[in-house]
Amino acid sequence: MQLPRIFTAMITPFNDAGQVDYDEAGRLANWLVEHGSGGLILSGTTGESPALTDRERMNLLRAVREQVGDDVPLWMGTGTNNTVHSRELSWEAAENGADGVLLVCPYYNKPPQEGLIRHFVEIATGLPVPVMLYNIPGRTGVNLLPATVRTITQECDNVVAIKEAAGSLPQMQELINLVSPQIRVYSGDDAMYFTALTLGAYGVVSVASHLVGDELVTMTESLLHGNLEQARQINTTLMPIFHELFRYTNPISVKWAMNYLGFHAGDVRLPLVTPRHEQAFEMLRQLIDQLVPERMWPRAS
Repeated sequence: MQLPRIFTAMITPFNDAGQVDYDEAGRLANWLVEHGSGGLILSGTTGESPALTDRERMNLLRAVREQVGDDVPLWMGTGTNNTVHSRELSWEAAENGADGVLLVCPYYNKPPQEGLIRHFVEIATGLPVPVMLYNIPGRTGVNLLPATVRTITQECDNVVAIKEAAGSLPQMQELINLVSPQIRVYSGDDAMYFTALTLGAYGVVSVASHLVGDELVTMTESLLHGNLEQARQINTTLMPIFHELFRYTNPISVKWAMNYLGFHAGDVRLPLVTPRHEQAFEMLRQLIDQLVPERMWPRAS
């Protein structure tokens, strides 16, 4: 299976009443694909999955598929801290046209490594679509170790990728060294993507690609074609926006940014809140004005 180098973990637009805006989700999805996103991941952390109902997730998947067609890889976040529920969601996603599923480590209950193995194997076994594991201990409270990933991928041939967001370059390198070359290791952190590529990572599951997807494509291609200095310069230019997008808990900042660009992204759902003080996003605003060409802005009508 040929996976895209750049997946965008897409926000979920809400209308003024706080309901999922499916039409705007389709509009946004098309715009992202036009500007560097090789594939989209719906209802992940950036899509506010903890605040979405199961019905909203499936309706979102169907609505975006209708807009982007069959050629754009659409993956769906179906991981929870309940193994049975995660398996049910994964099968439902597959039946509704998802090209793959993203499974985050179980959060809050903090299983040991053996529990993680059994959890992911139980979900993946027999599933008719590929699986990407998602390690983000800062949110889940548990670290999916490289040796554990190797065991899971050896037991389940449909586990084809991992989004690694532990924030540790040594762990990233160990993971790349341990798993089969056929397993695609994605950086789950935009700020670490350039370095991860130099270590042998395959791609990125990005938040910043909402704003600078074209630049991420150029950086990736530059590095893959041996132009390390050009790639490094692009990364240096983009680093401030990487940091600003995570000044507040994701996806607070990126939703603000997409509203600023002219999308009707809406607010975040409780328990997340958008800072109301006037200067909260001033630096992000300046970076958008500087880095995102105005001709690309989808101005609201």
